[in-house]
Amino acid sequence: MTPYVLILHEVADYPAWKVIFDNAAVIRKAAGEISYQVLKYDTDANRIVHFSAWSSLDKARQFFESPELVEIRKVAGVKAPDFIYLEEIERGLLT
Repeated sequence: MTPYVLILHEVADYPAWKVIFDNAAVIRKAAGEISYQVLKYDTDANRIVHFSAWSSLDKARQFFESPELVEIRKVAGVKAPDFIYLEEIERGLLT
């Protein structure tokens, strides 16, 4: 089953954050990120949810806790991110 990471955070300015997020795609992929979704709260465009699939939770933790990513988050204006590491146990479609 696929491991996932759910990140909830506020950013100072979404368009500025998005440029840095997009520029980090190469390092995210190299670290083991497989796919992602970016969502915003319906009432606040600067409250972001980043939901991503990873090759392993160990790789995800190493990446998100690395000094390089801590610095990138500061530059991107990320405020107090909350990381939730998840393991899929079931998937289905309702028809």
